[in-house]
Amino acid sequence: MIELKSAEEIGRMAVAGQFVGELLAELNGLAAVGVNLLDLEHHARDRIKQRGAESCYWDYSPSFGRGPFRNVLCLSVNDAVLHGLPHDYVLRDGDLLSIDMALGIDGWVADSALSFVVGTPDPADLKLIEATEVALEAGIAAAQPGGRLDDVSAAIGAVAHSYGYSVNGEFGGHGIGRTMHEAPHVSNDGRPGRGMKLTPGLTIAIEPWLCQSTDKITYDKDGWTIRSADGSRTAHSEHTVAVTPSGPQVLTRRPAS
Repeated sequence: MIELKSAEEIGRMAVAGQFVGELLAELNGLAAVGVNLLDLEHHARDRIKQRGAESCYWDYSPSFGRGPFRNVLCLSVNDAVLHGLPHDYVLRDGDLLSIDMALGIDGWVADSALSFVVGTPDPADLKLIEATEVALEAGIAAAQPGGRLDDVSAAIGAVAHSYGYSVNGEFGGHGIGRTMHEAPHVSNDGRPGRGMKLTPGLTIAIEPWLCQSTDKITYDKDGWTIRSADGSRTAHSEHTVAVTPSGPQVLTRRPAS
């Protein structure tokens, strides 16, 4: 069942979204060569506790995971793209890091992700990250009232293909609001004009993710971390977006640097 949110409820989601954006910006600034992933995880835990927020990841137990997720961040490095478990790893020069975070404040949830290179960037990595960011903005722009859900999917896929990347269809965006994952599923590729009608009050997480040279994935033995099947680099970008009468409203924008 899809729950449309009132303007007031979207405003409450925006409170959570603002904090998500602020904390992701902090983590981006803290991540550097020589920093341990666990330091980022514990910084986020402290900040979430201070804010009185609740992590959507802690104790998350979907069918594909192995046991409950006992962290507040997904930290995915290089060929890892989704659900990366924070672990004892010190970031190295040139690592491509994706940070994904979802949390709730006063019963309303927001979800966002970003990717960036720590230290010296490889141009190929920057191109990959750019493709996910451009695809995200295209998907957001397509989330217009009166349109169709696959307009969003098609916009994302068109950008990915224009950059020369293929798209995996197993994981994508999703509805969001009172919980992290709600209906509908938002694919990262599709045909325009199809799918449910985009109605004001619909809130979705739009999240393109790409691998450099494959659309196939593998899982680590931990049951969580998803990697490119061929070991190529990966990137992931995400925002929580509300469809409003005047157009899409991004609820998780990060502060301007």
